[in-house]
Amino acid sequence: MMSNRLEEVRRRHANAEAGGGPERKERQHREGKLSARERIDLLLDEGTFEELDKLVRHRSHNFGMQHHVIDGDGFVTGYGCIHGRTAFVFAQDFTVFGGSLSEANAQKIVKIMDLAMKTGAPVIGLNDSGGARIQEGVESLAGYADIFLRNTLASGLIPQISAIMGPCAGGAVYSPALTDFVFMVNHTSHMFVTGPDVIKTVTHEDVTKENLGGAMTHNSVSGVAQFLAADDADCLRSIRELMRFIPQNNLDGVPRVATKDPEDRADESLDTLIPPESNKPYDIKDVIRRVIDDGYFFEVAEHYARNIVIGFARMAGETVGIVANQPAFLAGCLDINSSTKGARFVRFCDAFQIPILTFEDVPGFLPGTEQEFGGIIRHGAKLLYAYAEATVPKITVITRKAYGGAYCVMGSKHLRTDVNFAYPTAEIAVMGPEGAVNILYRRELQNGDNPELIRQKKIEEYRERFANPFVAAERGYIDDVIEPHETRPKVIRALRMLANKIDTMPRKKHGNIPL
Repeated sequence: MMSNRLEEVRRRHANAEAGGGPERKERQHREGKLSARERIDLLLDEGTFEELDKLVRHRSHNFGMQHHVIDGDGFVTGYGCIHGRTAFVFAQDFTVFGGSLSEANAQKIVKIMDLAMKTGAPVIGLNDSGGARIQEGVESLAGYADIFLRNTLASGLIPQISAIMGPCAGGAVYSPALTDFVFMVNHTSHMFVTGPDVIKTVTHEDVTKENLGGAMTHNSVSGVAQFLAADDADCLRSIRELMRFIPQNNLDGVPRVATKDPEDRADESLDTLIPPESNKPYDIKDVIRRVIDDGYFFEVAEHYARNIVIGFARMAGETVGIVANQPAFLAGCLDINSSTKGARFVRFCDAFQIPILTFEDVPGFLPGTEQEFGGIIRHGAKLLYAYAEATVPKITVITRKAYGGAYCVMGSKHLRTDVNFAYPTAEIAVMGPEGAVNILYRRELQNGDNPELIRQKKIEEYRERFANPFVAAERGYIDDVIEPHETRPKVIRALRMLANKIDTMPRKKHGNIPL
């Protein structure tokens, strides 16, 4: 009797591990994709995966489904370790019913998400699915809604990461959209609410699947995804690398990594890196890499809204979130996309106790009817709201321009930023000298004998009087004007001082961020 039961156990386990069979698995490989179990093996530390609900079966009898039953029902779920720390994972197996979501395998996902919230561990979803299982109707849709609820409840409690490693369409896209970071694989992953055929029928637009919802589209145009991978293995390696920087949960504290980079290291090249001409571009990433540990910057959303730079780095071995204006693109102006990109990242850092280091060089908000009609006021307010709401340690370094409302938004002292530094090249004013002079001396310029000579003289006077860091420093809005080569030790000392910082928000259910 016992031997029969053991044989049954082994048979069912083998059935689950076989998935849709060798032919369908080989088709995955021909399409440049790994199988669900191969992906989990690459994601997790070797030998740590513990599978749950391996023997779950669907319960549908519609359309002859009772004759098509595979143990596990096309989803592989469980937990293991990444760099020795627990992580929960689910992977959709496209070889089984096209990876479609059923009532049964939705409950598998719900189970590990509930466990993740109870134990304070991240959830990683490897998505490769044809969508809801049509044969199950509303039961499948209910499964999506159950998952969406857990995504929302887990938000800000545990990190949630989505990898799109195949198709992801219709209602299925909203679970990844609710998670913290979305990875996509170039040429083999696609996301869209409605596909090319439906769009052509309804709007008569002719668009390819790749242009509509491919990895580069969502990384550079829509901003839905934050990471672009060359293939499945590259995607999984990148997720493992991200996990080195982020904590297990909102109470865990940032990971610490040993570094040989001296805390008091001064980089003299910073003293000449910022161009003296305020209209000359430079790459803010050159500044960032000279300040952080070992020059290693893990950039997030690299291809989207490139006028702002976000990502993770380490200072004295501990994770910090970096937000920086990028003068090399749109002169570092804030616009709709960069405001949203920055705000979402600031809120992630604040939720998971990651200090925020801001490098500011911003001439203002991008002008134009497209921006105004698109709601730059509302979208810009998102970034303002995120900085003001954040209670983690916040440090801002103004490298050059800090003009107008954009000065206020980018981690100014007035938004409860703890330590604000400025370089001697900083220009902190309502607007640039040229624009200010055109307004302040309009009559004189119109009526004068030599308006261009008057303009240049007044510009120099304005620059000398206002376009510098000293007026703000005299008011206490800047804590110190520092020599650029001092940036690293100054920031590290400030972070040490702020290690036990406690700040609070007024007691309320939640605010109403201008979405």
